[in-house]
Amino acid sequence: MMISADAALLRLKEGNQRFRTGDMAVMRTNANGPPESVQPQAPFAIVLGCSDSRVPTELIFGQGLGDLFVIRVVGNVVAPSQIGSVEFAAEKFGTRLVVVLGHSMCGAVQATLDQLKQHTDKRSPHLRAIVDRIRPGIEPLLKSAEEMTEDELLESAVRANIDAAVDKLCSGSEIIESLVQQQGFRVIGAKYHLESGKVEFF
Repeated sequence: MMISADAALLRLKEGNQRFRTGDMAVMRTNANGPPESVQPQAPFAIVLGCSDSRVPTELIFGQGLGDLFVIRVVGNVVAPSQIGSVEFAAEKFGTRLVVVLGHSMCGAVQATLDQLKQHTDKRSPHLRAIVDRIRPGIEPLLKSAEEMTEDELLESAVRANIDAAVDKLCSGSEIIESLVQQQGFRVIGAKYHLESGKVEFF
């Protein structure tokens, strides 16, 4: 039986604490190896995160094979394929928690800030499509950019990008909207701090 969103969130918090303290001996794994992984999956949480190689989703949450349904894309952006993936997991497995996971010092967010400041773009149209999805959420920050350091601006933009992705998931799908309203489904944002290994939930 699938666990509630609140119970799933608690499990993620406990797993991240294990990761931060180095207590990986209790990490949930399939000790018998690959044959166990062919059993029907029942992920207790969906994580839409960034592709950054420093943010290995299962590891930082102290989870193992079959525990998480992970969607990774540069800048943790939300496009139709990501929305469809969330819908699939929610309907197929009954998973009731989605975490949009951004991280500190995100290169995709920095690239978007650079683009907004310079108004030039020599990137491929495919990379530009990612920047274009990040831009609306962080563009308002430039109005107060002079009051912040470069690092402060980047981290504020990281948070704004996470919030925008959460909003996009909640408003971009009738299926997800219905699940939130009627079936205890939750979509929340979180930020992984590369410096400490801590996941901050919003």
